[in-house]
Amino acid sequence: MERGEFEAAEVLLIRSLGGREEALPEALYLLAVSQRRQLKHQHADKTLQELITLQPENARAWQERGHLCLSVNQLDKARGAYEQAVRRNPALLASWKALVNLYGRAGLAEPAAAARAEVSYLSGLPEALLGVLSLFSDGKFLKADQLCRQFLRQNRQHVEGMRLLAMIGEHLGVLMDAEFLLETALELEPDNGRVRYDYANLLLKMQKFEKARQETGTLLASGPENFRYLALHANALAGLGEHEAAITAYNRVIEARDGQFVLMVMRGHAEKTIGRLDDAIASYRSACGMQPLYGDAFWSLANTKTYRFTPGEIEHMRQAEASERIGVDDRIHMCFALGKALEDTGAYGESFTYYERGNLLKQGVVQHRRDFLERRVRAQISVCNQALFAAHRDSGCPARDPIFIVGLPRAGSTLLEQILASHSMVDGTMELPNVIALSQRLRSPLGGATAEGEGRYPAILAELEPDYFRRFGEQFMEDTRVYRGDAPLFIDKNPNNFFHIGLIRLILPNAKIIDARRHPLACCFSGFKQLFGQGQEFSYGLQEIGDYYRRYVELMQHWDEVLPGFVLRVQHEDVVENLEREVRRMLEFCGLPFEAACLEFHTTVRSVRTPSSEQVRQPIYRTGLDAWQHYDRWLAPLKRALGPEVRAAYGID
Repeated sequence: MERGEFEAAEVLLIRSLGGREEALPEALYLLAVSQRRQLKHQHADKTLQELITLQPENARAWQERGHLCLSVNQLDKARGAYEQAVRRNPALLASWKALVNLYGRAGLAEPAAAARAEVSYLSGLPEALLGVLSLFSDGKFLKADQLCRQFLRQNRQHVEGMRLLAMIGEHLGVLMDAEFLLETALELEPDNGRVRYDYANLLLKMQKFEKARQETGTLLASGPENFRYLALHANALAGLGEHEAAITAYNRVIEARDGQFVLMVMRGHAEKTIGRLDDAIASYRSACGMQPLYGDAFWSLANTKTYRFTPGEIEHMRQAEASERIGVDDRIHMCFALGKALEDTGAYGESFTYYERGNLLKQGVVQHRRDFLERRVRAQISVCNQALFAAHRDSGCPARDPIFIVGLPRAGSTLLEQILASHSMVDGTMELPNVIALSQRLRSPLGGATAEGEGRYPAILAELEPDYFRRFGEQFMEDTRVYRGDAPLFIDKNPNNFFHIGLIRLILPNAKIIDARRHPLACCFSGFKQLFGQGQEFSYGLQEIGDYYRRYVELMQHWDEVLPGFVLRVQHEDVVENLEREVRRMLEFCGLPFEAACLEFHTTVRSVRTPSSEQVRQPIYRTGLDAWQHYDRWLAPLKRALGPEVRAAYGID
């Protein structure tokens, strides 16, 4: 091919197609190129079809399809293919250059300008960093990390190198290191819009919403008419609970720019959070109409838990999920939406097929290691023992304000939060990130935490002086003030805090902790059906979530033994059976007088951000308790993973 001998190359490539399976995609790609260069357009198209079916996310395959369509003057199809290519790999300079031309010929001035900006940016990158961006976009994160670090060792203050390394770190979950890199880059180039935009975006991911709003405010001051900045600012406002202001900002962008289907969904989320469900559904449906392959819009409709898809919408989702043009992320969203849509029609077999497919696809893009989970639990049990708590009996901040609700997602924690937040002396907030952020700081005090989170925590808890725990507790109280109202108590509903109950006891010994628990099959299968916005990587597989539930029960039993009376366990089924009894138990545990408003929790007007937002705006109902039984024939892997003790405790065969 390098010598221009495309016919000979084609012969060799065809012979190679029966060889090593892992070499097949590259062989098909080169074959398509050689066929196009020989003007064998139909053959090239057939080869690309095979490659894209095999690897829908292969960006170079889409770029080659763009080249092929361009060579036969199919300009609209070429433009669509190049758009698919840069969506999957924004480092493809040839695709951006082609798009500049195609947008210009179509009279699309704004997209043409954006494409020219990308060409200018990529053309100015050092070759090594262009390689970093390409490797990252192809999912080769460790290779991208190595190449970027090698470049920065020779160019220590290269701002774009820092930004790209932070991008890799963010993807790998090393958020504090990414934050440090972007802060350093901004010190070197305060006016760098790309860096500040990425920094604000990272702060949103870390749920540092007030700081993010400050950064988006700075961006808007530098570019008041920049609608990317305004959209990011709206996200920060929504994070702070200023949903009406966020909706206003979203509307400004939507009204000024056509085709804002992503912001339509973001607006819908804000509307749903404050209880404007009809408006949210209208926003989601508008997004579906704008971009029929945008899976998040269809999943957002399903995730209202009340929307019922029409037969036509279900058929559209089936065809979209099977389309070669759909990306992996959109396909995952479509699978979960189809699972819910078909469950609502009673087609449980087909519903499970899509739930399972969505979970399998999601497993390919998340990182969950069962061996690491076991080590985490063992480390907590080993370090956080009775001797540690006896030695620090008088440590920590004495504040009595926080009520932590912990457990597994989909265990009824949002219901408990809504009940308690209906009390006049309790503020509901959100799933606060502060305790987990503190554990990450302790895990690697000098920076450099690994993607798997290995480090010094929790062992370091046995080494710290008592004053540290007081300061950590005071810092928690200060940092969470922005999420609170005027009530004397407030709720942190981050379910994953169950890992850190020992840490909470050391820094806030007077806090209250409620363990929201639900029947394991009901809880785990509900988690299996749920596509979470971020985190909860353990939930994408029946065996994985069953193992996680077993480890959770094991660790909660340890906390009961070493911290007797520190945690109140509330079983979801008991709340459904006898609401008033369980409400009185929780209020007594929290030192609160009984208020009838807690029984009328569904009438309380407040923002609710979790998937259960519409469910807790209704009175208690029983219909969801046994929904898992429709899928019982497929749950054997889950039952095995739960282990004999959990199965015996709940009478599971």
